[in-house]
Parts: sequence; structure tokens; C-alpha cells
Amino acid sequence: MRAVAFDLDGTLVDSVPDIAAAVNRMLAARSLPPLGEPAVAAMVGDGLQVLMDRVFAAVGAVQDPGAGAEYLRDYEDNVLVDTKLFPGAEAALQSLKQGGWRLAVCTNKPERAARLLLAGLGIEQYFDAVGGGDSFAARKPDPLHLRQTLAAAGLTPERSLMVGDHSNDVQAARGCGVQAIFAGWGYGQPGMEAGAAAVAADFASLPEIAARLVP
Repeated sequence: MRAVAFDLDGTLVDSVPDIAAAVNRMLAARSLPPLGEPAVAAMVGDGLQVLMDRVFAAVGAVQDPGAGAEYLRDYEDNVLVDTKLFPGAEAALQSLKQGGWRLAVCTNKPERAARLLLAGLGIEQYFDAVGGGDSFAARKPDPLHLRQTLAAAGLTPERSLMVGDHSNDVQAARGCGVQAIFAGWGYGQPGMEAGAAAVAADFASLPEIAARLVP
């Protein structure tokens, strides 16, 4: 069985507008200055606590213990205000499913927030498993996160691919013996694609690249 695991933020969905809005409401409640969306985009990808660490470092403030939970509650309540699928995402998912691929989501975003996004965007039915940043004992770049996400879908790393826009996705894939496809349309910084088996410029090219890598 061929399988593709997808990252979420910056890969399947353009979610930074809603992430940044929730971050800035949390900062405003502490009389701290807001951050622009490009700055927040560069902070996404390593999970909730690292996001909070980077946010407070960026505004030169000390993080209080309740900040992360406050942000997450607000974000989950406003997860689909401006978040959208990247162009061609659903068509690519349909094409892969029709081609017999099994699909999963492997994201460092908390699982509840990830599931709210997938359900709200109407694409949860494509995925056999969702592995969030708090679903297992490890998260990307630890390959255990990807391995356990695949196992939750009844899959193994053999004949599997990982699609993501961050070096964490590439590292998790390589550590798991899985080929990575770097999402060139996402939030990734230059050089993050190092080690990927291929770079996809857009979703339209993804099914063909996947079929080439895992015939």
C-alpha cells in the first residue's frame, strides 16, 4: 500500500493569518506590540511551545505560564476565519486517493486544532490518521512522530512519502526511511529543502512526483 503523510500549516493550509491574529490578541492582552504575518510565518512549524518562545523573544518580553493555553483556546475558537487550502490541494488529494494512495496528516500543531481545521475545510475524509504535535511522545523532526502517524493509519514507512514545507518534515522522513517531497509553495526558508527527494512547485505536480518516487 502506497501512502503519503502531509504536514498541515504551510503545506495543506495557509493558516498564518489566523495564527498571527490569535498571537496578536494574546500579545495585546499583555500590552505587548503586535507581530506581522511574515514574522509569524517564520516561527511556525515546531509546535505550540516553540511558537510561544519565539513570539515572546521577538517582542522582548518574558513569557507568562498561561500564555500558550490562552493563545490555543483563542486560536481554536477562530481557526477558520481566514485560513484556506492552498490552491489545488483538494484536487491533489482526490487524485492520490483515486490512485490508491492512503493519506495521513503528520503535523506539530496540536491534534485538536488540526482536526478542527480538516473538518472545517471539508477534507478530513481523505485521511486515515492525524498525528498532531501532542498525539505521541515525540514530534517532528523526531522520526517517531511520522512512524507512529503511519502506524495509526495501519501503514509502515515502506512505500510511503512525506510532504512538507519545513526542514522538520525532511528530517523526520529521512530518519524514518521515507522519501520527502518539499512543498515549494509553503512557508519554508531557503535551504530547508536539503535532503528532500524532490521539490514540488505546486499541488498540481504532486501526484506525478509521488508516482515517480513510489511506482
